[in-house]
Amino acid sequence: MSRFAPRTTPALEPDDAARLAEALEAKDVAVFVDGTVHRLTGAADEAVRDLLARLARGEAVTVTSADDVLTVAQAAELAGISHSYVRKLTTNGTWPVEYRGTHRRIKREDVLAWVAAQKTSQGRDSSRAGDG
Repeated sequence: MSRFAPRTTPALEPDDAARLAEALEAKDVAVFVDGTVHRLTGAADEAVRDLLARLARGEAVTVTSADDVLTVAQAAELAGISHSYVRKLTTNGTWPVEYRGTHRRIKREDVLAWVAAQKTSQGRDSSRAGDG
């Protein structure tokens, strides 16, 4: 669980959302901290752009911290699979697991690596199907 509570920002008014969408077309996101401009790069730039794009579409947005270790429920949601399948993957050793008492904790990076491997595997399988 994150040390910081999630924060939800309601959807912008339509005029404000339209102005934000127009500003995002400039493709140059910078933030000001104590009067100093900081250009965002890499993952930070992508995350802020995604947040702003959602607001520009009129969506409400919730920001929360990502934990390094996940509960079974969090891992299942991230991977798009059932809780019971997560337990199976940890029991058979596909996903390394650590226990906190009787509760399983799975590293986020292990879940994301497995998801990426599944996508790669599915891509190879579909290209083989077209070879026949």
